Amino acid sequence: MRISKASVGASALAIALVAAGGAALAQKKPESILPPGFDQPVAPAPAPRPSPRPQTPAPASTPAPTAAPTTPPAVSAAPTANPTAPALPLPAPAATDPLTGLPIAAPTPAATPGQVHYTLPESSRRNLAMIGILPTAERMLNPAAFGNADGRYIERLMRDTRAPIASRWVSIALRRLLLQPISTPRNVNGADFAAERAWLLLRMGESVGARAMVQSVDPQDYTPKLYQVAMQAALATGDVGAMCPLANDAIKVSSEPAWVLARAMCAALSSAPSQATPLMNQAKRVAAGVDLALAQKIAGRGSNKGDVVIEWDGVTNINSWRYGLAMAAGEKIPDALFEGTGPQMRYWQVLAPQETPVERSQFADQAAAQGILSNLALVDLYGLIDAGDDQGNPANGVASDLRNAYTGESRDARLGALRGLWGQNSNGLAGYGRLVLTARAAKRIPVATKTDGSDQLIASMLSAGLDRSAARWRNAVARGSLGWALILVSDPDSNARYGSGEVGAFSADATKQRMFAAALAGLARLDPAVAQSYGADVQGGNSWTRAIDRAAAQRHPGEVLVLSAVGLQTQDWRGVSPAAVFHIVNALRVVGLGSTARMVAAEAVTRA
Repeated sequence: MRISKASVGASALAIALVAAGGAALAQKKPESILPPGFDQPVAPAPAPRPSPRPQTPAPASTPAPTAAPTTPPAVSAAPTANPTAPALPLPAPAATDPLTGLPIAAPTPAATPGQVHYTLPESSRRNLAMIGILPTAERMLNPAAFGNADGRYIERLMRDTRAPIASRWVSIALRRLLLQPISTPRNVNGADFAAERAWLLLRMGESVGARAMVQSVDPQDYTPKLYQVAMQAALATGDVGAMCPLANDAIKVSSEPAWVLARAMCAALSSAPSQATPLMNQAKRVAAGVDLALAQKIAGRGSNKGDVVIEWDGVTNINSWRYGLAMAAGEKIPDALFEGTGPQMRYWQVLAPQETPVERSQFADQAAAQGILSNLALVDLYGLIDAGDDQGNPANGVASDLRNAYTGESRDARLGALRGLWGQNSNGLAGYGRLVLTARAAKRIPVATKTDGSDQLIASMLSAGLDRSAARWRNAVARGSLGWALILVSDPDSNARYGSGEVGAFSADATKQRMFAAALAGLARLDPAVAQSYGADVQGGNSWTRAIDRAAAQRHPGEVLVLSAVGLQTQDWRGVSPAAVFHIVNALRVVGLGSTARMVAAEAVTRA
């Protein structure tokens, strides 16, 4: 298979989407339905040198890009999976963001923040040179994960990545990278870099992590870009209160009407009616309809005034403003309004404590497949459903089967419950999510030869990283089976080298065979020439493959993870080529992320 070079734009860092076979994430772009003023495009403005103290105000409604670097090479599309499929078009410049409906802003000039209400002592201030929230035990990388990479290059890669991405395991590793303390790369402001990290987390569906990231910067260090993303993080979590410490200063550097509404709501929530009434009158000049009604409902609750009735009739779409305020107000959003949005909002719902366990479960399997929920979190969710009073819905049946998978009286009974869970959702994201759900129940099944469903048992364990538990089955599975292939790529104790015989034995599915060969080659367990002979084009190259190989050679694990996401910009594994998997797995292994490399390899073989 020939790796074609995608055209890159005028920017030296424009990232071409993964072409052919659905490799680019196609998200419907809803029309802007925000209050007047929300959807006014921002005039382009030159980007300044990064500075912790911005100088002039600028209107913006989404994270604003900074100046593109000129030195790093352009990165083109990752290798495509299906050369005969029609290529998806590159995205045209858009006036509004496909997720939120908010306008995509021009570069943010510097701005002078308003005077803060208090000043932290120097000993208590957080350093912009290193920002992050994960405790030491959960960190996976050295703080210098980006090495000497140009921060403008890393920011542009993150901003242009269309998330969610295909791989659960790359998503998990990327989330941990974005949340852990990281040394701010050169040539960027630490607060702006935190904003880019949070914005990518939001697009991945990680609303809670994004809010924590923006809150890890001291208020006096906020930049216009961070104010923008902080608003989005507050809305994604349905946390109006998170806007309140920022609103007074944000409105001095931003012309977003959302901050006018936020000031009015926050004044009411703080029981200051003398301020809330005139501020709400100001809000009426910039908002109307359901957008204003939602803000009035929040403000009314804070001031103990009569409740506001929200009418969704005539509303044709949802955006982050409506979503966030409806969640905060306890308003049920009609399912039809989510049509045309990306899956991120559904993942935000899964993480929302405002929703009932049954409501959260509707997209919980998909969220688990994306790496947003762990096996333990998913099992806990269904445990709440099983113990709750809300009966007679499909989630209760899943919870009951899951209980039987753990507590069945016999091995066969537990296996039967597992097969039932797998059969209910056997395809796509939800199908892989069911494997995540059953991982620890699968681990409890005693090893035995000729076990019906052993392939799914092993795939389920590996979906949650239980590699040693899966390896116990190495002598019980048939040569050439899926379970056998998964153990060969995931065994943590193996230093074996394999050859054409092993690849040839795994021949039931040609697509999986090519992915298997590429995964083994990326793990250095197979000669790349053998993988090439089976149709996995691991020896071709383009600017993306050269970029990720170079980052691996320079031992920049942070850059490797971001570039891995660039190569996986699809939710359909049919759009991921064996060549892309080879370069990702190889790069992860080289930079010391061997466990993640093996799990990505196993995931690729399972989901291809």
